[in-house]
Amino acid sequence: MSSRPFDFLNQSIDKDVLILLKGNLQFRGKLKAFDVHMNVVIEEAEQLENGESVKKYGMLVLRGDNILLISP
Repeated sequence: MSSRPFDFLNQSIDKDVLILLKGNLQFRGKLKAFDVHMNVVIEEAEQLENGESVKKYGMLVLRGDNILLISP
């Protein structure tokens, strides 16, 4: 079990994650990288609305100060 946020993120590299942003935006994709500001890079990214994919992206960089939640 992870005890620190960065431990959790390290364990989630190359795994699918769900990311909730301010403004109720949701993205799902494979976590590829992150930094100390909690900026994250996801691959095979897709935007979700009501749990359904509405738009697909190749790779996205999501700014850490907009992230509310990251879930495995």
